[in-house]
Amino acid sequence: MTAMKVDAKVVLLGEDSVGKTSLVERYVNHHFCPIYRTTVPAEFLAKSITIGDKVVTLQIWDTAGSERYKAMSRLYSRGASAAIVCYDLTESSSFQKARFWVKELQNCEEHCKIYLCGTKNDLIKEDSSKRKVNYHDVQEFADEIGAQYFETSSITGNNVDGLFHKVAEDYSNSASAFMQEEKGVDLGQKKDSYFYTCCHH
Repeated sequence: MTAMKVDAKVVLLGEDSVGKTSLVERYVNHHFCPIYRTTVPAEFLAKSITIGDKVVTLQIWDTAGSERYKAMSRLYSRGASAAIVCYDLTESSSFQKARFWVKELQNCEEHCKIYLCGTKNDLIKEDSSKRKVNYHDVQEFADEIGAQYFETSSITGNNVDGLFHKVAEDYSNSASAFMQEEKGVDLGQKKDSYFYTCCHH
């Protein structure tokens, strides 16, 4: 039996330098680039993952976090199935700004599933005093907004695959639920009506 192919648009949000690009590079290319570069205004990468009887292609939009590109990031968020909102575990202000991105999503993409991602946890493991974002505060916020919460390291790869696998798994499950709801619809009738509207003007 041929696996069903589905696409999921995933947007990465967060301030500059929290490690969004490194996170995507580690997941898609299994690589960490130590040279910091600014994303302008967004970059696109994709990777497919098999979940049960489906091949889910994550279409990942890595957006710029600087102030001047905030409006563009909102545009890239449109139609997203999932959003990974990133913040730096060693920088408390980045978590406060992550809250801003969550509020933006809730205002314009209410059906977008949110995943909170604390980056650079390798630094925390080296020296626990570097942690500036309290785990319990984030967990409380995640519970409040119904989000999943991950702490990752793009250097070591810790939790990176797990994060994106969870995104794909959740999307696969929601796609299955949607298809169950669509059962009983006459697809032939829908097809005929489509061709009528686009070809008979």
